[in-house]
This record gives sequence, C-alpha cells and structure tokens, in this order.
Amino acid sequence: MSPETLALVIVVVTALGFDFTNGFHDTGNAMATSIATGALTPRVAVALSAVLNLVGAFLSVEVALTVTNAVIKVQSSDGTPLTEFTGSGADKLLMIILAGLVGGIVWNLLTWLLGLPSSSSHALFGGLIGAAVAGLGFSGVNWVGDGSALDGVVGKVILPAVLSPVVAGAVAALATWLVYRITVGVAERFVRDGFRWGQVGTASLVSLAHGTGDAQKTMGVITLALIASGHWTDTANIPLWVKVVCAVAIASGTWIGGWRIIRTLGKGLVEIDSPQGMAAEASSAVTILASSHLGFALSTTHVATGSILGTGLGRPGAEVRWSVAMRMVTAWVITLPAAAVVGAIMFGVGRLFGDVGGPIVVLAILIALAGFIYARSRHEPVDANNVNDEWDGMPTPSGGTLAGTAGGVA
Repeated sequence: MSPETLALVIVVVTALGFDFTNGFHDTGNAMATSIATGALTPRVAVALSAVLNLVGAFLSVEVALTVTNAVIKVQSSDGTPLTEFTGSGADKLLMIILAGLVGGIVWNLLTWLLGLPSSSSHALFGGLIGAAVAGLGFSGVNWVGDGSALDGVVGKVILPAVLSPVVAGAVAALATWLVYRITVGVAERFVRDGFRWGQVGTASLVSLAHGTGDAQKTMGVITLALIASGHWTDTANIPLWVKVVCAVAIASGTWIGGWRIIRTLGKGLVEIDSPQGMAAEASSAVTILASSHLGFALSTTHVATGSILGTGLGRPGAEVRWSVAMRMVTAWVITLPAAAVVGAIMFGVGRLFGDVGGPIVVLAILIALAGFIYARSRHEPVDANNVNDEWDGMPTPSGGTLAGTAGGVA
C-alpha cells in the first residue's frame, strides 16, 4: 500500500469516527426536550432519532459542498487544483484533513465529558482551519470566498453561528408565548398530553433536519480527501458510497445516545413542559432545514440551545439557569480556536514523522486521547436510567459536579 493510499484510508476511517461522535454529541439537540417532558422514553427517543438521521443524510448535499469548497482553498478561480496539492502535495492536504478531524473529535469528546452542548460543526471547521494555517499559512483558508458576504468561512460558518441561536430563540419565545396564551383556561392535563404527542412529530423533524445538515459535513471532508488523492474530481457532487457510510456512521452514534449532553439540554437550562418542548423543537427544525437548503454549515447545537432558552423567556414565570447558559456560550466562543490549536499541533506532529509514519502517529494519539476521556466518563456515568434525575450541578473533569451553577450529573 502506497503512503498516499494509507493516509487516505486513515482519513476516511477518522472522518467516520468524527461522524460517529457527531451523532451521539448532538442527539440531545433533537430529543432532549422530548425525553425531559416524558413525550418519549429515552431509548425510544434515541432509536427514532437514529433512523431519521439516517434518512435525513440523503436529502441534500449543499452543506457537504460547502465543506468541500468553502474552508480550505483546494482549487483556483478557474477550477484547476492548486499546485500545492498536486503530486506529493496531495499528502500535505491529506495530513491537513486528518489533523483537522482530530481537532474536531477531541473537542467533541471533551465537551461531551463535561456535558457541554458545543458545536460539532465548529469543532470540525476549527480543526481544519488550524491545520490549514499550520500547513499553508493564513492564505490557505477560504475566509471570504469570492468576496461575497455569504461565502467562505465568514459567510458560511461564522455568520450563521452568531445569528442562528438568536433567530431560533426569538421564534421559540414567540411560539411559547402564543401557546400559553391560546391554551389559557384549558385543563393542564389536556394541554400536557396533547403537546407531548405533538413533540413526537417535532422532535422527529429536528432529527431529520440534523441528518440533513450534520452528516453532510463528514461527506464533504471525505470528498475533499478523495479530491486530494486524485480519486474524485467533481467538486459539485458527492460519491454515493460516501453518502451511505456517513449516514450509517452518524445514525450509529445517535443510537448510542449522548446522555450527558441530553441531560444538560433537557434539565439544565430550563425546566421544560411539553408546550415549551414542542415550540423549541419546531423552531429548531425550521431554522436548520432552511439553513441546510441555503448551504450554511449551521450548528444544530446553537439552534437547539437558542430555542430552549427562548421557551424559557416566552413562558411566564419560567426559570432560566443563566449560569449554565453562560458556560455553554463560553464553550461556543472557544470551540473554533481550541479545535484549531489541536488541529495545528496534530499537523505539526504528523509532518514531523513523515508521509508514512505521520498519519499512523496522529491516529494513535487520537485513540489514546479518546480512551482516556472515555475512562474519565465512567467515573460517574449517565445513561437512559438517570438522564432525567433532578439537576444538581455541571460535570467537572474529575468526574463530580460543579455546585452552585445549577448544573447536572456527570
């Protein structure tokens, strides 16, 4: 096996690993509120979400094309490959992609350990940006595309990151306020039971939207690697086998259930009732589907969190745990730079060990870090049996909870 083929295989396997972590990291975006209100049991919720993530992955490729074309400059304005990535330069691009994936995976696992609903999308983009800067300099990143405000990293990644939680939160706040106004005088039991049934539909729609948006990011990364190695040349399409394996990977991760993050979203931000849950899920689904159609690499985590916070603001007398929200926002702000640092370091390590040893060493480091984080998570596990327990503190790296922040079990 040639060094380039070995590197390509490792990149594809690592990309599917990222897709798997994306699945369990983001399950809560669709199902946390339904689990918290009792509309769905935990196991049924994650199984339903997994199936719909699988289906949603085949509905569009716009976000995948954004990843392929909008982050790293792989071709000139006339569509020809850049000279940096021809011949032996292909190994350099593969190492950039591999290092970027490691940055995304490490951040996903760390925030999962801490129960923080951060953006898998921005972790991936941060890792790729950091590795690209390390390997090519700042000019290697497609910051603004052709100069349009809606192109490149700025328009396709950063701008949606800022606007999406605000838009989703405003829509959810208005929807929640309207729901409670309309149902004034209706017996609480009928309101609760009716909206629980509605939540099944809206949560399903969010899962479908999540598959449509998030599975495509990994499709784009694998396609970028195939372009680098000369196995694919069409930057306007995605190979069918790539769609299939990415859909299966994200669905598998979703089925595992990211219980630590589900707990934070469902119990940590707001004490959610079924009308709020349905409003949050409907707002998230509309925002995600619209953004996916436009090719924006949206963070479903930002959207879902904004929607849940919006329901707290829209419901009279509801308590919002702002200390938990601020920890999430802090994680959002540092996601891109933190993943970028890891990506840059991994690129440097990979190049230090050469075209053959580099990918193997980087993969070994990733496996070691993942094993360590998983072992830490077993100190106080969260699963389907305790995900809805009373909220008593955010997780800490030591395996306990952080008292005084209105957080939750590790």
